[in-house]
Amino acid sequence: MAENVYLAIDLGASSGRHVAGSFDGAKLTLSDVYRFDNGSVHLAPHMYWDVLGLWQHIQKGIRAAGSLHGGQLRSLGVDTWGVDFGLLASDGELLGNPHHYRDPRTVAMMERAFQIVPRAEIFAQTGLQFMELNSLYQLLAMHLAGSPVLEQAHSLLFMPDLFHWMLTGRKGNEFTISSTSQCYNPATRGWATDLLSRLGIRANLFGEVLQPGTRLGPLTSQVAADTGVQGVEVVLPGTHDTASAVMAVPTDQAPSTKPTWCYISSGTWSLMGVEVPQPVINDRCRELNFTNEGGVGGTIRLLKNICGLWLVQECRRVWALEGADHGWAELTQMAAEAEPLRSFIFPDNSLFNAPSNMPETIRRFCRDTGQPIPESKGAIIRCALESLALRYRQVLGDLEELVGGKIQTVHVVGGGTQNKQLCQMTADACQRRVVAGPVEATAVGNLMMQAVAAGDVRDITQARDVIRRSFDVEEYAPRDRAERWDEAYTRYLKHAN
Repeated sequence: MAENVYLAIDLGASSGRHVAGSFDGAKLTLSDVYRFDNGSVHLAPHMYWDVLGLWQHIQKGIRAAGSLHGGQLRSLGVDTWGVDFGLLASDGELLGNPHHYRDPRTVAMMERAFQIVPRAEIFAQTGLQFMELNSLYQLLAMHLAGSPVLEQAHSLLFMPDLFHWMLTGRKGNEFTISSTSQCYNPATRGWATDLLSRLGIRANLFGEVLQPGTRLGPLTSQVAADTGVQGVEVVLPGTHDTASAVMAVPTDQAPSTKPTWCYISSGTWSLMGVEVPQPVINDRCRELNFTNEGGVGGTIRLLKNICGLWLVQECRRVWALEGADHGWAELTQMAAEAEPLRSFIFPDNSLFNAPSNMPETIRRFCRDTGQPIPESKGAIIRCALESLALRYRQVLGDLEELVGGKIQTVHVVGGGTQNKQLCQMTADACQRRVVAGPVEATAVGNLMMQAVAAGDVRDITQARDVIRRSFDVEEYAPRDRAERWDEAYTRYLKHAN
């Protein structure tokens, strides 16, 4: 086949990028096209996204891709973070800038919701983990405040939906991003209308739920003229970035009610879970605070959000402010020289969410829990990484309990695959085979979903075959004595709350 080029527009909370994927019928080759910064805009007391600025960057990146790839550019699609949304009036007017998920308006909103609908009922209708930033609590905050914007709103579009509407003029709510909202019922595969009604939220704000692979149509004539790109189709990937990352897991095993593999989408956050055909909604899942989010091919991502390499990133940032700007390789070497399995933190303790001084917070946690205090920088990094690996072991056990079977392989995808030290620790802590790669998982999953929609590959199974051929992976086998990690895990569990 002639080589086709797809364009992934991957928007993160701190940066965005356009990545082109050239597909020759056998392998996918990536190239960076355009990168830009993103972030919150503060206008006291609120936090917003600069949606018009992002829209300008999206168009600039499309123009750059058109200049580079011309007539080979076949389609494009957008993925973003979850939960946030824009509201449109009946005439299509965008009603203000979308709020940032860290906006303080949602403080105490979960408790207000539970006063109206019990926590267990909310979980039964949505299967989603409880986080204050979820769309449900953002909407409840607007309702309780009597927001005139909410009263005027005719339709709600999650962030990637909003940009796809700007690109094509077509409205809809893509499945994977909708499932992050806590307004969607993954069991009925529709909006949680009873829950929304009881909380005073209009269900008619939400639109048709569209599956990944849906072809939305061509760019509008205005966008085509502004970007100089003609004949390019817009295709829905898994628009939640984690859904696209999981699409890129290079497995040859189909989704199963008893999966033998799990994934860790590793970066600032670690998202660890399994791909299953149906949601797991029961009391134990609720007690463990796991989430059922949509995946590609109509699957469900049963997963847990875990604090990830944020721990190390924040340590590095603090030390740089103090005048010691250590590179990643240098930090790895420091950690390698530190004494192993000495002290542990619980990575998901709220202390580590946004401390002003991460190294000191790690030391304080160890001191307050009666453990040896990591004094050197290497000891602090080692403590953070080993604690993450042990947290993975804990979540692995919970996953095995929820699906009722043993998981043999842990697939690590995303930027965290470059931390070989953490990958090896994960293999040792979990006593499982770890397969690391691809690094650019979100972009790869976005691009290959476009290839499926175009008919250039048959289905998701074949797309994953292409991914295995196209990108190197590295395998890690347990090499440290299991008894050492078993003893460490027993000590870790004393502080895992």
